[in-house]
Amino acid sequence: MTAAPSGPAFSVHDIPFSTYGSWFDISPVIAEKTYAEDLHLVSHQNGMHAVLRLAPLDTASAVRAETRVEATPGLLSWIAASGRVDLAYETPDTVRLRGRGLDFGAFAAAPVLTPFSGTYFFHDPASDGYVFTSYETGRRYRVTVLSGTIARAAGDQALGGGERGVVVTAQSDGGWEIAIEELDTARPPYTSSASFDEIVESARGAFAAFVDAVAPWRSAATPAAELAAYVVWSATVAAKGLVTRPGVLMSKHWMDKVWSWDHCFNALALASGCPELARDQFHLPFDHQDDSGALPDSVTHSEVLYNFVKPPIHGWAFGHLRRRLPVPLDEAELTEAYERLARWTGFWLTARRAPGADLPHYQHGNDSGWDNATTFDPERVVVTADLAAFLALQMHELADLATVLNRPDEANRWHAAAEETQSALLDQLWTGDRFVARSAGTGDAWGSAGLLDLMPIALGEHLPAEIASTLADRIKAHLTPYGLATELPTSPHYLADGYWRGPIWAPATVLVEDGLRRAGHDRLADDISARFRALCETHGFAENFDALTGTGLRDRAYTWTASSYLLLAQAHAHRADS
Repeated sequence: MTAAPSGPAFSVHDIPFSTYGSWFDISPVIAEKTYAEDLHLVSHQNGMHAVLRLAPLDTASAVRAETRVEATPGLLSWIAASGRVDLAYETPDTVRLRGRGLDFGAFAAAPVLTPFSGTYFFHDPASDGYVFTSYETGRRYRVTVLSGTIARAAGDQALGGGERGVVVTAQSDGGWEIAIEELDTARPPYTSSASFDEIVESARGAFAAFVDAVAPWRSAATPAAELAAYVVWSATVAAKGLVTRPGVLMSKHWMDKVWSWDHCFNALALASGCPELARDQFHLPFDHQDDSGALPDSVTHSEVLYNFVKPPIHGWAFGHLRRRLPVPLDEAELTEAYERLARWTGFWLTARRAPGADLPHYQHGNDSGWDNATTFDPERVVVTADLAAFLALQMHELADLATVLNRPDEANRWHAAAEETQSALLDQLWTGDRFVARSAGTGDAWGSAGLLDLMPIALGEHLPAEIASTLADRIKAHLTPYGLATELPTSPHYLADGYWRGPIWAPATVLVEDGLRRAGHDRLADDISARFRALCETHGFAENFDALTGTGLRDRAYTWTASSYLLLAQAHAHRADS
């Protein structure tokens, strides 16, 4: 039994093994920062839940076998001196496994079944499969033996505590094969005409087509492009539950949601090669826009949260999306985006402006996406420069869209609103050498050593040249060998793993790099791009990174980091060719 590797190898300790469209993965990560000894089938329906523990077993002793795990797109393997087990996705809800020289156990991860939690297990005489039903996911997981035999079935129909699961072993030919399906209520008994090798090749082909679409420009100068594409591809789920369209989760670890600014970076990375999927990413949160025009904080399978919002970078993102798409959007598509962006902008101009105020405010750092940034230390209900800048950019995009849609009066209105917002930004928050934040209640002002105060650089060509130059100089002070620290490393508030109080983040990097480039500071933009790309090529696609060591922090398979790498790498490749 051979299975030649194909595609970039990766550690399942860092990146879960999954496939495009699937709501489950195979990983040792079973909860936030929680790593199990065995790999598990982990579902993201109704939240993140480890459902099945998957264990290669020594045939003679029936104890857990010592194996090494190898993974490439399309194939996951447990390898021991005495044999191996391979796993591949046949479809987004079905994996096939085969083994030789090792037995294999699939056991309920939950140790106890109560009337409202845990996993019930039984043999289904209708399908001749072994079925686990999970209270946590609300789904069933069926194991069907295709070859070999069941060596042991434990906990059939048992209640309370105890082991539940099956062990498959080989018959005389020395091999075995099973299928595991995630299903809702019932489906016909499992059948398939495809061989395991055909399934592996099909999975590899699907990923190869995806990476060829999103990164046809890749070369030895962009060595992490294929792995970045895998992170995005494998974190994509089918439309299901409250996820109204095919969606790229931030991760198939514990950050298994679509947050309402993260999605913009995934949309941009997908735009040139997978335009329909890119449009879906942009619009997914807008499908849950409320009556006030606000976007939700996050969307996932069974939950939409509205207790916070996210910053209005969507006009900036949609402008770039339009330019990156291979075919121009038609009038209906432009109209839909225009109306959604207009309502989103209206939310900030009404619900988030105090009476008589010119500028809107955040109600908490979470609204900004920079949850605990030091800008919010004195107060949380704050008028900030980044918010005004993003809103002005969004109004500029609305003016452009209104012009394209032949709505000149609306275009003039949005253009004037953008100018008024930017004038208020400079009059009220620019001190002559820096931007400050102000209390929405008292008007008191303060500065910080955080990069958030410098985000008006995103205005790019709209900024007066002298202000752009001052911001560029301040941005240089945040550069470490690995990229832009979100808090000056010399600040007394700097924390190596302080979330937005020091670590390097992808979205800040992309927004700053783009703004600098549009403001004419290409050399600094090139430097920031090069350092971030090198960081990802060395340390992967973590949620954020230690600014002084480059070490990946928190969730290690974050799609907006991978997408940001793809964006910067593609732009670098195109500049090199020009």
